[in-house]
Amino acid sequence: MRFHLPSYLLGVATGASAAALAPRLRPLLLELATSCYRIADAVMVRVARGREDISDLLAEAQARARGRIGRARPDLRSMHGDG
Repeated sequence: MRFHLPSYLLGVATGASAAALAPRLRPLLLELATSCYRIADAVMVRVARGREDISDLLAEAQARARGRIGRARPDLRSMHGDG
């Protein structure tokens, strides 16, 4: 394998520029990572709430099916005498 000077110089320049830009890019990368964690946390909260809502719905349906509770909401017409 032959030594290719342009490729070597390109690699050295890339490494040197990355080392020089790293301190300047750190705040940007930190802000980007922080935003990603905030989004992930918000998604996890929504998923947990959705699961809880579904669990509540299924528990209520099971209770109704087994005759433990009556109607979930009374009919508004019968409360007002319109029925």
